[in-house]
Amino acid sequence: MSVIVKSVLGARAAIDALAQDDKTLRAAEAVGELLVSRLKAGQKIMVVGNGGSACDAAHFAEELTGRYQRNRRALAAMACTDAGHITCTANDFGFEHVFSRWVEGLGRAGDVLVLLSTSGNSANILRARESGAAIGMTTVGLLGRDGGKMRGTCDHEVLVTGGTSDRIQELHKVIIHGWCEMVDGI
Repeated sequence: MSVIVKSVLGARAAIDALAQDDKTLRAAEAVGELLVSRLKAGQKIMVVGNGGSACDAAHFAEELTGRYQRNRRALAAMACTDAGHITCTANDFGFEHVFSRWVEGLGRAGDVLVLLSTSGNSANILRARESGAAIGMTTVGLLGRDGGKMRGTCDHEVLVTGGTSDRIQELHKVIIHGWCEMVDGI
């Protein structure tokens, strides 16, 4: 069996498992409804993640500010992916503060902070959650494996157990696209 066939079959098995996980699907649906209601009320969505999850954060935000599948008004969303901010903050305060400083500067009570993490253990993601909660933001953890240190700390959590980081990120992307479809109705 080729590497590509193995990869596709692994992705399909992960999707099939998610499709059978009613608890996770209900949690994801509830977050989608939250995002819709907050965006309709004029609040914004802020998204953070490291590595591939940072790319997913940027992708999610651009689908909201730009468009997903249909033309609709631009929606307030941003991902903390600016290299200038990240390197300045990491240099001056340490990498564990790159997201929390961004949240403190731009987050407001009622906004939603979406935290993408395959492990739930990254210090900078955990600090961002703390900062968001202190401001009065609603925190959403899109997590993997067992949720790590973040499990049980967010207002809403969607936990996928895709096994490896690549499979977890693929499942996160499927959920993010579901949220985009829900938001497209605004």
